Amino acid sequence: MASKDSIVALSSGRLPAGIAVIRISGPKTRFVVETIAGPVKNRFTNLRTLRASDGSTIDHGLVLFFPGPASFTGEDVAEFQVHGSRAVAAKMLETITGFEGVRHAEPGEFTRRAFLNGRLDLVETEALADLVNAETEAQRRFALRNAEGVQSELYSNWRRRLIHARAMIEAEIDFADEEDVPGSVSDAVWSDVSAMIGEIERHIQGFKAAEIIRDGFEVVILGSPNAGKSSLFNALARREAAIVTDEPGTTRDLLEVVMDLNGLKVRLVDTAGLREAAGKVESIGIERARAKADVADLVLLLEDMADPAPVGFPGEAPLLRIGTKSDIAETGSGDYDLVISSKDGSGLDRLLNEIGARAAAAVGEAGDVMPSRLRHVELLKEALHFLRAALSGQSQELRAEELRLAAERLGRIIGAVNVEDLLDVIFSQFCIGK
Repeated sequence: MASKDSIVALSSGRLPAGIAVIRISGPKTRFVVETIAGPVKNRFTNLRTLRASDGSTIDHGLVLFFPGPASFTGEDVAEFQVHGSRAVAAKMLETITGFEGVRHAEPGEFTRRAFLNGRLDLVETEALADLVNAETEAQRRFALRNAEGVQSELYSNWRRRLIHARAMIEAEIDFADEEDVPGSVSDAVWSDVSAMIGEIERHIQGFKAAEIIRDGFEVVILGSPNAGKSSLFNALARREAAIVTDEPGTTRDLLEVVMDLNGLKVRLVDTAGLREAAGKVESIGIERARAKADVADLVLLLEDMADPAPVGFPGEAPLLRIGTKSDIAETGSGDYDLVISSKDGSGLDRLLNEIGARAAAAVGEAGDVMPSRLRHVELLKEALHFLRAALSGQSQELRAEELRLAAERLGRIIGAVNVEDLLDVIFSQFCIGK
């Protein structure tokens, strides 16, 4: 796709900084570069004096020029690396957008051009957004693996197999009397379709692990008022994230902090104390606490060992029973999985290790290819529906059509067919310079 205009943006981080990177892409790129910096060597780092339209010096910096189509966007692309002051970056952007046919880029527009020019498919584009937003080592590895194309190759391979299967079935329908067409390809085709159904089902099962990598392993703290929930929350967060008082019902809403445990994102949620005699506002907080716990990956059910007030948890989420305030309790360990004191820190390392181990077990082998978006799962389930219909159908013509519909759903995942309605949503996730 040939763009009529060129786009420019600051592609580096927040200013001021040591260096600012300004990226430009489009048909005017070479003209802009040679006007501002003079002739440059392709794909080499060129040290140049950068000049404004009136000939005055803006800065001395590095210039890189990548001619299309072998560039990130598939167009001519250049980067100016200048000193990272706000004034220098602003003057560079003002000078570049002063050229006719050059404008500021919209969010994700560089990556959008890469997709439209065939440099990336839709799954690789989504993975690139995940890589830019990665906060933990597990997120980085997962996003990088998908950005390198392993997920796309899996979906493309399934789609190729379906297209081949459909071609064989239609050949059998149309040319059954021809000698160069096998007498029956049905057995081989439907055997492969059956195998593919199993492969897709197993792949979909990995979505829960992918969700935990991307969104975090959610740990919800439950217990009666003054059981030490907020004290534990603050101790694990290593800051005063929640108000701690002796007054019951201090915490009335959900509070959340994010931790990095052994490279995995963990979301820790503090909740309102569970009790029967609560006011209207506090009761709303208690309902939210129970609802949050019902969908948690792990629940920490706390009980004050110095003043036990047991509360039940009828939910099905994995549960750790934690005895708190061991520094002042006179009783033994009781029926607890772990005993802790948020005041002197005893037992907290064991608790963190247990949370980290459970998070790692929930993720499993992060090197596996897993669906990384809910839209992938939805389209894969639609493909499964059509594949099952094809496998159980009677008419070869209708079964071939079911194969076409299944292949079309796989094509939508990677962006091979009819995805215009998704593009604005996907590329809006990117920053301006990406």
